[in-house]
Amino acid sequence: MVFEKVRDILCEQLDVDEEKVTMEANITDDLGADSLDIVDLVMSLEEEFDVEVPDEEVENIKTVGDIVKFIESHVEE
Repeated sequence: MVFEKVRDILCEQLDVDEEKVTMEANITDDLGADSLDIVDLVMSLEEEFDVEVPDEEVENIKTVGDIVKFIESHVEE
């Protein structure tokens, strides 16, 4: 499932506990990501899910749920 893969990537890259990564968690405020972390995260997500995340979309992604929704709507079944 998409959420589990996203959670695993976030836990590994941001060194946070799994229980902190919820659909409502804010990537910067709750999980402590800075701008460099966001760039690394986007690259990992693009590689894992074979999607391209345009820069303007990155600005709209604030929560873990936003990531999951974006990926689910852009990954080919």
